[in-house]
Amino acid sequence: MSNTNAMKRIHIFDTTLRDGEQSPGASLEPEQKIIIARQLAKLGVDVIEPGFPVSSPGEFAAVQQISRELQQTEIAGFARAVRGDIDAAVRATADAARRRLHLFISSSDIHLDFQLRKTRDQVVQIAREMVAYGKQHVEEIEFSPMDSTRTGMEFVIELVEAVIAEGATIINLPDTLGYALPEEYEALFRTVRTQVRGGERVRYSAHCHNDLGLAVANSLAAIRGGATQIEVTVNGIGERAGNCSLEELVMAIETRKEALQMETGIQMPEIYNTSRVVSRTMHFPISFNKPIVGRNAFQHESGIHQDGLLKNRNTYEIMDPEAMGIPRSMIILGKHSGRHAIKHRMAQYGIQVDGEQMEEVYNRFKQLADEQKIVTDDQLLRMVGEATETQPDPYVLVDLQVLSGTQRARISSVTIREQNGTERTYSGMGTGPLEAVIHCIQQAIPVAAEFEDLELHSLSTGEDAHGEAVVTIVHNCERFRGTAIHKDIILAAAQAYVAACNQLVMSSGTRPGTSSNGTDTDSQIG
Repeated sequence: MSNTNAMKRIHIFDTTLRDGEQSPGASLEPEQKIIIARQLAKLGVDVIEPGFPVSSPGEFAAVQQISRELQQTEIAGFARAVRGDIDAAVRATADAARRRLHLFISSSDIHLDFQLRKTRDQVVQIAREMVAYGKQHVEEIEFSPMDSTRTGMEFVIELVEAVIAEGATIINLPDTLGYALPEEYEALFRTVRTQVRGGERVRYSAHCHNDLGLAVANSLAAIRGGATQIEVTVNGIGERAGNCSLEELVMAIETRKEALQMETGIQMPEIYNTSRVVSRTMHFPISFNKPIVGRNAFQHESGIHQDGLLKNRNTYEIMDPEAMGIPRSMIILGKHSGRHAIKHRMAQYGIQVDGEQMEEVYNRFKQLADEQKIVTDDQLLRMVGEATETQPDPYVLVDLQVLSGTQRARISSVTIREQNGTERTYSGMGTGPLEAVIHCIQQAIPVAAEFEDLELHSLSTGEDAHGEAVVTIVHNCERFRGTAIHKDIILAAAQAYVAACNQLVMSSGTRPGTSSNGTDTDSQIG
């Protein structure tokens, strides 16, 4: 038997739109939910839990439209063990090609005593009745005893036996508070599977929260204990410290699949794009050091690491970021970078200098890196220009002025110097100061690129704080990223946009003053 045939298929149940949306401040409009759901289907998740239909008319409508539109993906209708919840979930998912009803009720004594105010016998009876009621409408029933890891094995077994007898087909044992240790969670699944009457007839699912940072480890432990479905969220968002991160779990399985003998159906090239869509739509920034999709996950500043990576990527990377749709940008120029990394970055722009000029660039670089830690590409090009008395970048932002006010449109003027020394000034308007500036620069640098993304980060605190701007533009499905650092964040964003445009121009070989087909663009600029 080949390794591929021996692999255990792990089903990915995505609850970004339900549990993930319960993160404070992460509320979504119905239209936004639909956009994310489409991307989740493109990513290849097995099940989407689009929301809590009974909670609001908008939530119901979003679940209903997602059920109608995404006919290739199974849809889970979420409900408490309450008839009204079940009715709403059943109606909302009625048009799904494949659907399930996901029922839950608290099971731990602390929840029963202080939240439900019911006895264990009452909970078992409610669970029985509601699973039986749901079974009249939906064949696939997933049941979750909430807070099962703090419930006690005896009652978990009793409750699970009761719902299996009434027709539950999937048993989810949630670590609702992120309390379990991996060995405890694995043992919970093994015990329930082997000791529950009828336990061999159902599938098992894990739902882990990350309060102790163990959500991914616990999910892998659950798989060892017999779970074949893991419930996750994109970027690990969710209540408190979040849920098991989809991208972390999937890449742990993918990277160590030979050791784990597991696989998923996730389309890896869509991982990064899905992460970005969720982050932007929910206005939830991704931590720099977030595994897989964080900004620093595949970037290196250490000179030793950079030298190894330039010789062989596998020296300091265990995954290929480009396989996940992550733009290749592994070398970060900073105070720990050496000459090799600086030469490599210059070569990417087609720049070569002699030994004396290189030393001058290197000394300038180290002085600036000591002051601000990171050196951006446009700053490096400026150093090269000073050392060689040339202008290596096609466009330079010479001057910027912005007029803002509460009762009027923002007005901006920008002066750009081209590589031949010509300087031109452009004016523009916008609803915000940055929009006004971008309109000016787009006149000055007429490249057919989409302004895709802007990130702003504070690099320090206090009155002299510096802001870092990262701008991404897209041209012919290729991304170009520019960065800049300045106390004025509007100026930093403008410089970053110009840097991104310079990358595009230099990569395409288009000269300032001409379009991509070589025609003069002065008439377009005006």
